[in-house]
Amino acid sequence: MDTQYLAKAPARSFSASHRWKVLGVGVAANAAFSAVAAGIPTTAVWMRTGYQLGNAQLGLVLGATGLGIALSELPWGVATDRFGDRPVLVAGLVGTALTLLTMGLCLAPSPGSIPALALLVVAMALVGLLGGSVNGSSGRAIMSWFKEGERGVAMSIRQTAVPLGGGIGASLLPWLASTHGFAAVYSVLALMCATPAVFALRWLHEPPHTGADPTSKPAAVTTERSALHEPQIWRVAIGIAALCMPQIAILTFATVFLHDFGHLGTAGISTAMASLQVGAIVMRVWSGRYTDRRGNRRAYLRGSTIVAAASFAALAGSVALGHALPFAVIVATIVIAGVCVSAWHGVAYAELATLAGPARAGTALGMANALVYAGLFLVPLLLPHLLAATSWTLVWFIGGLIALAVYPLFPQPAHR
Repeated sequence: MDTQYLAKAPARSFSASHRWKVLGVGVAANAAFSAVAAGIPTTAVWMRTGYQLGNAQLGLVLGATGLGIALSELPWGVATDRFGDRPVLVAGLVGTALTLLTMGLCLAPSPGSIPALALLVVAMALVGLLGGSVNGSSGRAIMSWFKEGERGVAMSIRQTAVPLGGGIGASLLPWLASTHGFAAVYSVLALMCATPAVFALRWLHEPPHTGADPTSKPAAVTTERSALHEPQIWRVAIGIAALCMPQIAILTFATVFLHDFGHLGTAGISTAMASLQVGAIVMRVWSGRYTDRRGNRRAYLRGSTIVAAASFAALAGSVALGHALPFAVIVATIVIAGVCVSAWHGVAYAELATLAGPARAGTALGMANALVYAGLFLVPLLLPHLLAATSWTLVWFIGGLIALAVYPLFPQPAHR
């Protein structure tokens, strides 16, 4: 059911290609924030040294951003359905940029000053609270501008922004942290978040079929009950969040694993993490195009859980063999596992938004992202304790078990 709005005004005319500008805004916004959320963890080794943190404290700092996003995603999603995509996206990006700039000025460690752990945790959580606006607002905009048969690839292209931003972060931030310090890291990220806000102001409008003035604030009127009351939407949202947990484990602690277990240097770590993100970009676009052509999003999602579980089992096995294998094999395995557990995102979000419908897409995406980023808080917090009690082998094996457990949560393919 299409959203209807109380305020009626002559619809603004857009060219047929304008939807690609909307998609570009979504990609730029998500890439910028991904460079923050996925890029800062790639500086974990230098953050641990610069801020004088233990692994458990490091996990708390890295997880704080995820906690902030988790707490804000659902409210941002509801606000997007109520007020529209543009004001929510712009407010979040500008707020995130200002917070990062303040961190660069006040919370970067120096030889004579180490910021308090509590202040750093609060600041990272605030970044998450504000940046959480990006996911639901950009997703709703894309679902509104693209029709069925295009949404899988459109959402997958948007989701490539996550590994794209992460890849930029993995390539740039470790070098910045090691050579110029964290003031440079935070300042560069602030500029990256401020830039797409300008493009959003220029191009992000409600589509003309809504019949609304693009500058007005839409008030949705629908007879559908809230997405919060739909069990099937909750199942898919929980499945998305659970399948993200093994991915989060790799994104947040692969650099520590490669450094501590394999004694890789900065160049090796950056190359491995950037390769993972590039592979994820390629596979996300392929997945969206493949499922749009075949109309098999549900079957693909179920198959993805099995592939992810198998890749993590292979990773655990290669780590268990340890020095019996060349470490290059283990690096290749962790890259492959990271790609396999990242390829399905756009397809899953397209299926979730389709289940919810345009009037409830922002809320549904907010539900999923709230759970995803709760995992981004919990995984870095708990993983160091699991590692201290067991080993890297068991850490990666448990990641595979979690992926396999998601299989029944995704809906069964419809009979044709």
